[in-house]
Amino acid sequence: MLDYKLLKNNKKYTLIRHRWLVILLALITAIAIIIYNQINLQIKAAVISQVIVSFPIEPTTFNPALIVESAYTLTYTYEGLVKENGRGEIEPSLAESWQTSPNKKQIIYTLKKGLKWSDGKPLTAEDVVFTYNEIYTNPAIPTYAKDFFIIGKNRTFPTVRKLDNLRVEFTLPEPFAPFIRATKLEILPAHIFRETVKKKDQEGRPKFMSTWGIDTPPENIIVNGPYTIESYTPSQRIIFRKNPYYWRKDAQGNSQPYIDRVIGEIIPNQDTSLIQFRSGGLDYINVNTNYFSLLKHEEAKGKFTIYNGGLFIGSTAITFNLNKGSRNGQPLVDPIKARWFNTVEFRQAIAYGINRQQILNNIYKGLGQLQNSPIAVQSKYYLPVQAGLKVYEYNLQKAKELLLKAGFKYNNQGQLLDEQGNIVRFTLMTNASNNILQAMGVLIKQNLSDLGITVDFNPVATSIFINKLTQTFDWECQVLEVAVGQEPNDWANVWLPETGWHFFNQKSQAGQTPITGRQVADWEQKIGDLYIQAASEVDEAKRKAIYAETQRITQEYLPFIYLVNPLSMVAVRNRIQGIEHSALIGTFWNSYDLKLTDIN
Repeated sequence: MLDYKLLKNNKKYTLIRHRWLVILLALITAIAIIIYNQINLQIKAAVISQVIVSFPIEPTTFNPALIVESAYTLTYTYEGLVKENGRGEIEPSLAESWQTSPNKKQIIYTLKKGLKWSDGKPLTAEDVVFTYNEIYTNPAIPTYAKDFFIIGKNRTFPTVRKLDNLRVEFTLPEPFAPFIRATKLEILPAHIFRETVKKKDQEGRPKFMSTWGIDTPPENIIVNGPYTIESYTPSQRIIFRKNPYYWRKDAQGNSQPYIDRVIGEIIPNQDTSLIQFRSGGLDYINVNTNYFSLLKHEEAKGKFTIYNGGLFIGSTAITFNLNKGSRNGQPLVDPIKARWFNTVEFRQAIAYGINRQQILNNIYKGLGQLQNSPIAVQSKYYLPVQAGLKVYEYNLQKAKELLLKAGFKYNNQGQLLDEQGNIVRFTLMTNASNNILQAMGVLIKQNLSDLGITVDFNPVATSIFINKLTQTFDWECQVLEVAVGQEPNDWANVWLPETGWHFFNQKSQAGQTPITGRQVADWEQKIGDLYIQAASEVDEAKRKAIYAETQRITQEYLPFIYLVNPLSMVAVRNRIQGIEHSALIGTFWNSYDLKLTDIN
């Protein structure tokens, strides 16, 4: 007979075992699902294509109308009605076309259909009209852009009106030759900024001035360019993410840009950038001449290419602070030194006393050429030396003769003194993060000691350097990088005495403490007048002659003593395809066209 008790126990055991098997199976299934999801997430994360670049300067704002020092962000985030390509040509961007009236005073832009902001809202003619009428020409907003649209001797802005949702008409007070090029300035979102322009803060300034600071959540920053700002970590990095509403598509109808993400590592020091690039932490680096030989030997092994864009649209230069004004009762420049700096023979002597060829040979390894003009050699407006451009070759004898002619003298120790017996000594400042400028400052200090001049060389942090140049104006002499334009009017705000980048004799801008006693020299005003005249001249031959005269004056009176124009070189990983490095506008001007050959 069967043992009933045993049978009962067996059944109970079977049920317990079955229950545990069910639980175990469920557990295994859950683990498998988790592992699958993790692997799937890893695969998805792995296919996000990205490049890593370096940015030299910490941003101070993400407001495109107020950006000065960190304008590199605009390459990825904003576009204007037109854009400049790597050859310096103007082509359509947000506008698909434009028409100019026979009298050159009316220009009608037609926008592309279906444009959107990164929040999905339509981008229309209303945004264009708002950007120009409420921001760029607003006297309460100190944006650099207004310097490009004050037209003619009467300094009048164009009127801008909406014809319909896709068309905008600009009416100019007189013909303005560089106008189409000037409309590459960024278009801003009216639906975001309109109220900030109307409302005032406690100091009576438009709230626009404090909108989109570096503490703004990235999702609140609305753009129209190929990338949005995904995140910003102060002093570390800015991450850009592909804008899903960007308008551009390729010939096959694929959305651009092709690369999902751009990571901008904030690296002020050039040597640190070099180390990170060589270790594989960066996909791109500017190649200064100190690095060229080293990187050239590593090109194949490091799987990167050095691109040479030709002579850079920029130069190195020395400039003296010619401002005779005061702030809050204190002179910006010691009046004794201001007399030296404002003596043209003194500036000419400095130019003759600097061995520029030594700078080119020793610091730039010969990779560049001497610069003698504020207009780039690539420009059709450049005045060649053989056509009468004045050049200051290294000549200590000429330099000393000029100083003696101006009333300076030497003591028994060979020190240069002014007429009152003051020893000639001044501070030369530069950006401490730029190794080339630092090396240049050392050579200039040595050169000028041969003239009996004592130079206190003072490299400072980038933020201090920029603040003194654009805000406080309390500096004596600087060695710096300056732009030399292909289209001269692109840098008219350097030469017009009332504009925002007239560094050598700066006027207070909106929101800044006023300067009293500032004086504008006759030659200084003449250059500004000629720039106004040239911009209004539509005959190219006459325009060229006007700009030739500006170059003669700048080389005679030397507001900038131009030094060396280096080659524009960059190193880029070979996995990034489509690079068209341009000395005119940089490496990533066509970021929307770039592709990766792999995503590892």
